[in-house]
Amino acid sequence: MSCITNIIDRAKKVHKRIVLPETMDERVIEASKRVIDEGIADVILIGDRDKIKVDKATIIDPNKDTELTNKLIDKLVEVRKNKGLTYDEAKDLLLNDYMYYACMLVKSGKADGVVSGACHSSSNTLRPALQIIKTKENVDLVSAFFLMEVPDCELGYHGTFIFADAGLEQNPDASKLASIAGSSAESFKLLTGVDPVVAMLSHSTKGSAKHNDVNKVVKATEIAKKKYKNYLIDGELQVDAAIVPEIAKIKAPDSKVAGHANVLIFPDLDAGNIGYKLVERLGKAKAYGPITQGIAAPVNDLSRGCSIEDIVGAVAITVIQTNN
Repeated sequence: MSCITNIIDRAKKVHKRIVLPETMDERVIEASKRVIDEGIADVILIGDRDKIKVDKATIIDPNKDTELTNKLIDKLVEVRKNKGLTYDEAKDLLLNDYMYYACMLVKSGKADGVVSGACHSSSNTLRPALQIIKTKENVDLVSAFFLMEVPDCELGYHGTFIFADAGLEQNPDASKLASIAGSSAESFKLLTGVDPVVAMLSHSTKGSAKHNDVNKVVKATEIAKKKYKNYLIDGELQVDAAIVPEIAKIKAPDSKVAGHANVLIFPDLDAGNIGYKLVERLGKAKAYGPITQGIAAPVNDLSRGCSIEDIVGAVAITVIQTNN
């Protein structure tokens, strides 16, 4: 059984309410039907009730469901009062940007999570979440990962990996990189039930190259090892040393992580984003995400090139995250 199939099966037992606000996208509509038919989640759609044809979905029309909309406007003003948000500004946001409406449904307890991004940028998806739902308590940083499933692969956890940060944090310093490692290890354990083995990636393995970029990864590894002692973390490692046992024996023979990593922490967003897309396109992998970690309730992004299957998978992952 693949990792995502297992996640979908687990989601069916939880019965959570997930909002998909992008009802203008046909992929979202078709994915909603599949999610409902398979019993993965209860679906909330936002838009014109006369145009959305999805049986058994809860459809909220912000322009017609005025009682609910007015309550959410008042609550949004309260949430953003320190930023000086006016009633008219809040009303405009909720009536014209359904991602804000979706996040307010979560904030008010009427939904458990959100999946968006099929036809909007990551910033359009995550900005409302950070403004309204905000960061989880005791979390240093919000970051994003991709859950990767590589077919016919015995590396990682039978071809399953987390790649982070591949969707949000542009150029993390050593402290942030360590936080990404800790959050990603927790996410891997949550989604797979398997102990994470975390590799801090670099173009260097154990001092084979000298550069400030390498120094950042070395420092991040030191911080992560001290801060997250319950997880197996090591670096700096080149990606082949991190995942291929034969290479690990040569390049990092004393490392307990080398050759066995299933969580790959990239030094910056460029490397992470390029890495996941190469594996997805050339390795025929399934890439689910960007999945966020560190928000008080799960709000997950989608690649604008996502498929219906990708959306279904993201919904199932969001359901599992609601119990974290």
